[in-house]
Amino acid sequence: MFWYDHGMGGWGWVAMSFSMVLLVALAVAAAVLLLRSGDRFPGGPMQPPAAPSAKQVLAERFARGEIDEEEYEQRLTTLRAHEPGQGRPGREQS
Repeated sequence: MFWYDHGMGGWGWVAMSFSMVLLVALAVAAAVLLLRSGDRFPGGPMQPPAAPSAKQVLAERFARGEIDEEEYEQRLTTLRAHEPGQGRPGREQS
């Protein structure tokens, strides 16, 4: 009944090693798939809210009454003059 002297032969060690590698690979694949499927659930993945633009902050301050209309228009004009691609006032673009 116990012809192999209770020991594991060379192929037994190979099969056991291969099975362990396969088991770990399956566990990692399952974890990755579970984490990547987060956007399919209600609410989606947790992402920080986008920072408001300078114009949005200025409009909110005006809406709350922190600044008057004259200051709002002045600051808005300044923001528009410094928009990306506009360059700095008084300097030539190269």
